[in-house]
Amino acid sequence: MKELALKYGCNPNQKPSRIYMNEGELPIKILCGKPGYINLLDAFNGWQLVKELKQATGLPAATSFKHVSPAGAAVGLPLTDVEAKIYWVDDLGELSPLACAYARARGADRMSSFGDFISLSDVCDADTAKLIKREVSDGVIAPGYTEEALEILKQKKNGNYNVIEIDPEYVPDPVEHKEVFGVVFEQGRNELKIDKDMLTNFVTENKEFPESAQIDLMIALITLKYTQSNSVCYAKGGQAIGIGAGQQSRIHCTRLAGQKADNWFLRQAPQVLNLPFVDGIKRADRDNAIDLYIGEEYMDVLADGAWERIFKEKPPVFTAEEKRAWLDQNKDVALGSDAFFPFGDNIERAKKSGVKYIAQPGGSVRDDNVIETCDKYGMAMCFTGIRLFHH
Repeated sequence: MKELALKYGCNPNQKPSRIYMNEGELPIKILCGKPGYINLLDAFNGWQLVKELKQATGLPAATSFKHVSPAGAAVGLPLTDVEAKIYWVDDLGELSPLACAYARARGADRMSSFGDFISLSDVCDADTAKLIKREVSDGVIAPGYTEEALEILKQKKNGNYNVIEIDPEYVPDPVEHKEVFGVVFEQGRNELKIDKDMLTNFVTENKEFPESAQIDLMIALITLKYTQSNSVCYAKGGQAIGIGAGQQSRIHCTRLAGQKADNWFLRQAPQVLNLPFVDGIKRADRDNAIDLYIGEEYMDVLADGAWERIFKEKPPVFTAEEKRAWLDQNKDVALGSDAFFPFGDNIERAKKSGVKYIAQPGGSVRDDNVIETCDKYGMAMCFTGIRLFHH
């Protein structure tokens, strides 16, 4: 198959639409469904991300993409009991490593992952398919599917769920092109290999990255490589926990990603884990209620007339003081940035979300201020010397 006709482009008025190869055949097979233009952009970007994560860590990897940026990315480390509960998979028993990777990727920011496109580094197994089937999602791309997994996925969306198989041996041309306003842009593909060798140029007094921090920083940097810039990524425990994408200001990236990382940790607080939801509440309504409950607009779910539709009994307010005390327990978070931090205010914000390990390109005229701020908090920071812009 050299080309695939699509219903429309980014919007319904953008016709005609297709994907095609100038030479050779498309590296994909459509096993189910009819993927759209944005679906395929998410699929191809996500596939590159998980393939690189697998190569860098040796672990199965998954990512959850929305609008050509990852909402979450993770490798297949076992889930703790608390993680299984906040990702709503505690009823599924022990999961395969690939399923754990997707549970983490989907669970990092469930609000953003609603209606995601999934990319998997390994052959999709039944555990992962069962997890996918229960979530609101547009489709999945993987190098293959077991018979049982494919049968499960084909039942989703009344048989219209997008299931794509990609050739894992496909290697694209080293020069890539795209057209904007009738003008063709050309550049060499970003073939930069991200591995532990990038994490050696320490510029802070603390020069220690334990093995777990190295994995988290590789996850952060590889995630950033496929996130719309400017972007910052917080990671912990083998997964991205907060991604700030497409912001014009670096500090806004750091704040946005930090707020998402804070929400990830707040969901693990006992008063959130034990919220008394009414029976039969839909998964999306439950996620939205939690997001409101831990945020500043908590009265939207606690006001009289509102809480009765969500909870069996009215929960107490999760006060700002209680949230801050809980967040102060979050430690050893890793942080990657796709370009240099221009001011120490980024480090100050990162500290509030438990960041201890940082990897960034360096090269700001105020590097000394950024390093000084890291040293004030005992953080370890390395300069990679490599920018990771993606557009």
